[in-house]
Amino acid sequence: MMNSAKIFEGKKALIVGIANERSLAWSIAQHLHAGGCELAVTYLNEALERRVGPLAQEVNASLVEPCDAQNEEELQALFSKIQSKWGHLDYVIHAIAFANKEDLEGRFVKTSREGVLKAMDVSAYTLVSMARYAEPLMEGRGGSIVTLSYYGAEKVVPNYNVMGVAKACLEASVRYLAWDLGPKKIRVNAISAGAVKTLAAAGIRDFRSMLASAAEKAPLKEKITQDDVGALAAFLCGPGGVHITGSTMYLDSGAHIMG
Repeated sequence: MMNSAKIFEGKKALIVGIANERSLAWSIAQHLHAGGCELAVTYLNEALERRVGPLAQEVNASLVEPCDAQNEEELQALFSKIQSKWGHLDYVIHAIAFANKEDLEGRFVKTSREGVLKAMDVSAYTLVSMARYAEPLMEGRGGSIVTLSYYGAEKVVPNYNVMGVAKACLEASVRYLAWDLGPKKIRVNAISAGAVKTLAAAGIRDFRSMLASAAEKAPLKEKITQDDVGALAAFLCGPGGVHITGSTMYLDSGAHIMG
C-alpha cells in the first residue's frame, strides 16, 4: 500500500464496519491513516472488540467505541463523543450489512417480512441515520460519506437474494442523500466491489466458486483486492473526488460490463 503524501493531515474519519483484518473497512482505515487522517473506529459487541481493538491500535485510532447502528441511543452517544473529541467530522465510512443466513439461500419469494426488514435496516437505513448525525459535524467544511455495495443490487446473483434488494435500497439512498447534502458540500458515494474474501462474504453459499471465477469473467482477467477498495475510498475522500457524488463506482476489473 502506497500513500506517502499526507493528504488527509488534520482530517477526521469515522470507520464503521471493521470485523477483522480482512474487512474492506480495515483497508480503508489503513489508507486514510497512511494519509494522515485521525480515526474513530467502532465495534459491534465484545467478541468483535477483541478483534478490532488491536487493529485500532495499529492505526492509532483516537476513539474506539461500541456501536450497534440499529440502536439510536448508541448512535447518538457515538456522534456526541466525536463532537466532544473533535468538534467536527470529515469522513464517514459505512461498511456494514447483514441478512439472516436462511434468507441468503433458497428462493427469494420465501423471504420472511422480518428478514427483509432486518436486511434493509442494517444494510441501508443505517447509512441514512449516520448521515443525519454526521451532517451538523460536517457543516461549513464539507465532507465525504462512502458506503459499500455489490453488483447484486442491480442484477440477480444467485444466493444473494434479500441482500441484493437491500443493496439496491442502499444505492438509491446514496443518490437521495447526495441531493440532500450536496448544498453543504457533503458528498455521498458507494463502491460496488467485486468478489473479495471477507467475513461477510463467507455467509454467501457457493462464494468460493464465485471468487474463483471472478477473474475469468472480467475484461482485465484479474481479481480485485482488499487494498484496491481502500485506495478507491481514499480517492473519493481526497481531492480527486471533490466533484463526485451520488455515484456507485464499480471496482471489479470490468466484470459489470459483461453480459
